[in-house]
Amino acid sequence: MLFKKKATAATGHQGEALALAYLLGQQYAIVEKNYRKACGEVDIIAKDRDTLVFVEVKSRTSKAFGTPFEAVDARKQRQLSRIAHEYLHTHQLGEASARFDVIAVLLHPDNRPATIEHIKNAFDFNL
Repeated sequence: MLFKKKATAATGHQGEALALAYLLGQQYAIVEKNYRKACGEVDIIAKDRDTLVFVEVKSRTSKAFGTPFEAVDARKQRQLSRIAHEYLHTHQLGEASARFDVIAVLLHPDNRPATIEHIKNAFDFNL
């Protein structure tokens, strides 16, 4: 069980690193990584021109248990919304343009390059 937990964490870290590189390649400015609060964490906070983007990264090594996007369910959306609301309030950005993006990273076991899918404005604030 411990091995599976370590493998899952490694997959997540690798996926986040690939998502970060992808966003930088798309000219996003990275504001925060792994922003944590008591209610959870948002993987990446970035700027896309004048829009603050809260990015959830989901990584998988197969689609056997569903796509990475399916893991961002209603509960996860509410959690991310609470964290984003707190971030905007704490940083006095209440009027800022903001959105939620989801990046899915599918890591291939045969050393092929990872597949990265990016959904902009994946869901609305959901408190």
